[in-house]
Amino acid sequence: MIKAATVPALPFQFHCLRLAAKPNRKVATALALAILVGLSGCSKSLNDVTGSIGKPSAPVALPRGEGALREFAEEWGRRYEKNPKDKEVAMTYARALHSLDQNSQAVAVLQGTAIQYPQDMKVLGAYGKALADAGRLNEATDILNRAHTPERPDWSVLSTLGTIADELGNHDAARNYYQEALKIRPNDPGVLSNMGLSYALSQQLSRAEETLLLAASQPEADMRVRQNLALVLALQGKFAQAEEWSRRDLEPIDAAANVAQIRQMISQSNTWRDIQAKSPAGRRTVAAKHSDAQNLPDRTR
Repeated sequence: MIKAATVPALPFQFHCLRLAAKPNRKVATALALAILVGLSGCSKSLNDVTGSIGKPSAPVALPRGEGALREFAEEWGRRYEKNPKDKEVAMTYARALHSLDQNSQAVAVLQGTAIQYPQDMKVLGAYGKALADAGRLNEATDILNRAHTPERPDWSVLSTLGTIADELGNHDAARNYYQEALKIRPNDPGVLSNMGLSYALSQQLSRAEETLLLAASQPEADMRVRQNLALVLALQGKFAQAEEWSRRDLEPIDAAANVAQIRQMISQSNTWRDIQAKSPAGRRTVAAKHSDAQNLPDRTR
């Protein structure tokens, strides 16, 4: 059995950035869940909304709470050890490992299952998504391309291929994948959220906001979608609106701290800082700083 290690609460990984400050646990959780896709070069990116570990036909619900989840993973690990050829057991165990951030172990489990079931598209989809979660993007793409066919397209596989393309910087290709996924699953909030972040990564913040507002308006939208919207609003300097959206999931004091953490994340990430600088709000900030500098009195040297 692959033992599921305890997941430390801190430091949280936000793309390639580690948050330096120690945030409130609720706030940190919101930040940790915020991004559905990663930046180029990061190893941790995907999530359950657009498909990390694929679900079997009758998925076993994962428990909430880190302690309960560890116990669940240990139990399913014992079942897997007794019968590693049972694909439903293997996929449930892999989902539990993924939820504990044990992506390499999930890959190892599903690799063996994929060898046993090389034509099973659900298994291949789960394996490909696990590879993507582990940052093995080229391998993931190869497997995921075998996990669906033009005659039987899988929206979650298409969306995951989109997130991989975004990580590799191919944002136009990524949005083509999302569009294809949305033809199968119209207005899916996870796919829309990924598309919104893709626009943000392409420095199209107005379209990103529009797409994420549509995603957040869907009944199935969860906190991750709303936090992605808060991020894009913050990138445009709309901090009050970002805090308003954060309050839908957090207490007011935590929502304010959440936006402060987003601002810190933006300031520490070269990619997000560059995107913000090219937004209208960012350009106004730069112009104001330049104007202030012009009006400073001469200093004696």
